Amino acid sequence: MSARAIRILGIDPGLRRTGWGVIESDGNRLIFVGCGSIEADDALPLAQRLAEIHVGLTRVLGEFQPAEAAVEQTFVNRDGAATLKLGQARGIAMLAPAQFGLSVAEYAPNQVKKTVVGAGHADKNQIRVMLGILLPKAAPQSADAADALAIAITHAHHRQSVSLRIAAR
Repeated sequence: MSARAIRILGIDPGLRRTGWGVIESDGNRLIFVGCGSIEADDALPLAQRLAEIHVGLTRVLGEFQPAEAAVEQTFVNRDGAATLKLGQARGIAMLAPAQFGLSVAEYAPNQVKKTVVGAGHADKNQIRVMLGILLPKAAPQSADAADALAIAITHAHHRQSVSLRIAAR
């Protein structure tokens, strides 16, 4: 790893499973570091599930020490209550890295797909195939972990323009 390599945490928020993926970006080179998912018990009240997500993300942040984080934006669907609950999980996914002093970028699902696969309406299988090419050592055990790696890759590709936008504010 060179001195200019940056460690990035990608987070795919969810109430049942929150995926996380850590990569290093060194120029055009992407290096797989780790991935997994945080399982929240469906039987618990919402507040407890959110607490489990926070504890899990805090553990990941402490273990992997990323320099930057990226989170997928909430996809708004017809079920307003479900969208609102997912938004709460997303809030935790943004809060945990912010508590570690990290900047947190946000990417729309279509932007993640377009960056990783080249098409904004790619399916999960196409994302997995591209992950195998971009991060050959990665073997995500869940779709959530794979999505989190895709979010981290998206941030690696777009982080310069995100930094410029934040600095301009």
